Amino acid sequence: MKKKSFFERLTGGVNLDDEYEEDEELEEHTKPVTSLKIKDSDNGSWMTEEPLEGQLTVDVFQTPSHIIIKTLVAGVKRDDLDISISRDMVTIKGKREEERNISDNDYFHKELYWGSFSRTVLLPAEIDIEGAEATENLGMLTIRLPKIDKEKQTKLKVMRSAN
Repeated sequence: MKKKSFFERLTGGVNLDDEYEEDEELEEHTKPVTSLKIKDSDNGSWMTEEPLEGQLTVDVFQTPSHIIIKTLVAGVKRDDLDISISRDMVTIKGKREEERNISDNDYFHKELYWGSFSRTVLLPAEIDIEGAEATENLGMLTIRLPKIDKEKQTKLKVMRSAN
């Protein structure tokens, strides 16, 4: 049995030609997403397993004022990225398109992930949606999410009404 390569673990890809040993430290979110598609029983077809999309690997950390999410999106056009944010969750979707000018027979090794991918990250604290920023530099997507300061207090002065 062969362990998954670094790139297979990074992208969640699977080399179908090789068997691999399940890495116990590999987290559940790096495994490829699959669904069972049930064929019409009238024509006698069996169930088939078909891949839906890959999952991004992410780093999520905090500073005193922000939650930061970093992920590699090399080869993905900025227009092909879709980032949805709520107060407690971020979803990153996109697609990496392969240029099909090389025949599959001419490849010696093929590990890069091509196609649609997504990742949803549950945030450890509420964030200010309006202050969120996303930047990309050299294939690294960085999302900066300002935390909501629940400890922040202010004094409210009572004014006399005009009555």
